[in-house]
Amino acid sequence: MFKIAKYIIFDILKSKVLLAYTLLLAIICTSIFMADADVTKGLVSITTVMLIIVPLVSIVYATTYYFNAYEFTELLVSQPISRLHILMGKYIGISTSILLAFVLGVCVPIAVFAFSTTGLTMMATGALLTLSFISLAFWASTITRDKAKGIGLALMIWFYFAIIFDGLVLLFLFLFGDYPLEKAMIAIISLNPIDLARILILLQLDISALMGYTGALYQQFFGSGLGIAFSLILQLLWIVIPMILALKIFKKKDL
Repeated sequence: MFKIAKYIIFDILKSKVLLAYTLLLAIICTSIFMADADVTKGLVSITTVMLIIVPLVSIVYATTYYFNAYEFTELLVSQPISRLHILMGKYIGISTSILLAFVLGVCVPIAVFAFSTTGLTMMATGALLTLSFISLAFWASTITRDKAKGIGLALMIWFYFAIIFDGLVLLFLFLFGDYPLEKAMIAIISLNPIDLARILILLQLDISALMGYTGALYQQFFGSGLGIAFSLILQLLWIVIPMILALKIFKKKDL
């Protein structure tokens, strides 16, 4: 498993796409911090970028690499290696490479310009978000053998969590606005890893007052130790559950 991961890591590190992704993140983050002396404003701007670009690149790159290495996967399956070790080796290799790009592109600038509890929260949240969308990429990749369909499904997953989900939540609030929905919103947010990350970061930035009564509820729940533990467990579930589903499909799949 770790030999497979090591091979994949060295192969991906040669990729110009991953290098461009790292440089793009580093340039954006550094430029934001240097353009404004207010660290809080810089972190808010980086949060917006991170919640859009990081999930998108993670899920698309992981899906694309999975299909580009399909012949390598077929070769591994023909060897006396369990499919569990094959899939987990691929996951460790791909996720380590993309996480390294995130660390160099986002975590290093934050550590240099805004090292604080909020900065550490952003680093950890971004890393968990990266891993969760890589897991979703593996789930999307194992469903179909067609590369175009796989990438299309990955893009739809990102589009749903980044844009459509919030629209559905607004529609839900509009239709049932006469009912007390504050506590129900906590359960609804749990269904979207991007929203979980957004709420945790905004609460650390102490601007939840701008979110009204709902923000006060989020502050009361997610701002507590129990709430933080709850959100971290949910983020981990968004990593584990898609990988379990992908593994079940991969074990039964006829390559």
